[in-house]
Amino acid sequence: MKDLLTISELSPEDIYALLDLASKIKADPDRFRSRLTNKTLALLFQKTSTRTRLSFESGMYQLGGRAIYLDWRTTNIHLGSLPDEIRCIELYVDAIMARVYEHKSLEIMSKAASIPVINGLSDKFHPCQILSDLLTMKEIFQDFDTLNVAWVGDGNNVCNSLILGCTQLKIPIHVATPPRYEPHIDVIEWVKSHNKSQYLKISQDPKLAVKESDILYTDTFVSMGQEDETQERMKIFQSFQVNHQLIKESTKNPYIMHCLPAHRGVEITDDVLDSKKSLVFHQAENRLHMQKAILLFLF
Repeated sequence: MKDLLTISELSPEDIYALLDLASKIKADPDRFRSRLTNKTLALLFQKTSTRTRLSFESGMYQLGGRAIYLDWRTTNIHLGSLPDEIRCIELYVDAIMARVYEHKSLEIMSKAASIPVINGLSDKFHPCQILSDLLTMKEIFQDFDTLNVAWVGDGNNVCNSLILGCTQLKIPIHVATPPRYEPHIDVIEWVKSHNKSQYLKISQDPKLAVKESDILYTDTFVSMGQEDETQERMKIFQSFQVNHQLIKESTKNPYIMHCLPAHRGVEITDDVLDSKKSLVFHQAENRLHMQKAILLFLF
């Protein structure tokens, strides 16, 4: 494969290979120090970023390569043809990582470029985040054989990718969202068409979702680009907050995951985010190791 736009493009074997490679990189980073010497990665950002930018930029540096940060607003991408701009960018670099508003933009880039294109986040998917999270889950539980995952909140890009990652690896996942905020229909249809429906349950009941969960995952109720919906979403999602009352509904005292940045007191309370069961900074660290694995995998 040339690109990484969504986890559905990966086979289960690909995912396990990435997890294995990331684990090796994390255990012995010096072994990989010069693997990408003289390689250059363009970091193209239409949206703001902390973990994605730093993990890819540091990752390239630690692999012996270089990264060039490009702010979408200070380039001519917004003035001309996106395919034309990408065809020019690929003349100067060996790969492109892009964080965009619309997933369609990444598809256009992929079609125009002969070099790898990596999805650093779109409105539809966030594959790098979930691959890193699967690494975290594997480190905590050793394998996925008895793991159950719950998602409570908005059926957003992170949720979409989590569904794809879990169902690919046969990890049962229960997603609880308010009505009209379910995961993207394309993701649900992909799960059905690939005979993985037995691993996905969707409901509107957070208490039911967390009941058998080993992992409880949530994310912001208002994603970038949805700011004009804030007041409405705050009312709709009020009962989907991850707090100790909700956790008490689980029979397993689940680990807590959040891709960050977190809005403390909104989708998750301070005491839960800062608890001993919280994996949020473990997840953040693993972004670095997984980004390195993705880069090596694609190169």
